[in-house]
Amino acid sequence: MRTSTPVTVLGLGLMGSALAGAFLRAGHPTTVWNRTTARADDLVARGATLAESAAAALAAAPLVVVCVSDYDAVGDVLDGPLDGRVVVNLTSGTPSRARALAEEVARRGGGYLDGGIMAVPEAVGTTGAVLAYSGPRPLYDAHESTLASLGTGLHLGDDPGLSATHEMATLVLMWGMLDGFLNGAAILGTAGVSATAYLPLAQTAIDTVAGWLPGYARQADRGTYPADDGTIDTHLAAMAHVVEESESLGVNAELPRLVKVLAERAAAAGHGASGYTALVEQFRKPAPS
Repeated sequence: MRTSTPVTVLGLGLMGSALAGAFLRAGHPTTVWNRTTARADDLVARGATLAESAAAALAAAPLVVVCVSDYDAVGDVLDGPLDGRVVVNLTSGTPSRARALAEEVARRGGGYLDGGIMAVPEAVGTTGAVLAYSGPRPLYDAHESTLASLGTGLHLGDDPGLSATHEMATLVLMWGMLDGFLNGAAILGTAGVSATAYLPLAQTAIDTVAGWLPGYARQADRGTYPADDGTIDTHLAAMAHVVEESESLGVNAELPRLVKVLAERAAAAGHGASGYTALVEQFRKPAPS
């Protein structure tokens, strides 16, 4: 009979509690620790073991999952020997700090995987929750079946900083999409159109743009930008209309102005007749000072 791997979860905020709950549902003996011990009450009632200290929690299981507020807090809770332990850090941070923490864990005799959770707490433990990991592939392979209790896992590469780099790229994508929707809702609000009424068209537009991404990705990788769906000069004319109308309506025009400035720089660099993907070159270098 197969024995489920014991796990420890350090940090019981909304996400940490969801992680511990998913391990419990999957049948893994789960030890938990949090500075505020009352946050463990529900998990203990469901079968988790509350450790008296972070060090005791580290000693309780070979696989240690950390989900706390920041990397300084990660350093605080990893207070104890790490020999033979695999630390899976699901705390948001920067690639450089992930690499530094991986080196520190290795110096103390442990293994390290960095990870990012692309899901809300309620989705953790379902296949709809995607968790991206980076770090040595053998470590990931050894614990893949246990980590699958949390959701669908993706291994991004051996560099422990890759997870944080992907998370940053995805956050920029998310914010761009959400800001675009909210900016559009503000424009439509001046005409008495609610954000809810705008939703069907917005979702159709998002689906359409998502369909362009495979072609854009190939062009960005190749460095060739055919004007398959319009030139940057054509887009610039439309951008000017959006800025002008936003200012006329009295709504915030900062976002469309920024989009227009980036396109103007691309055109000035000789890409006015190129496709929109040529804007990737503006994002590959620092902004002019």
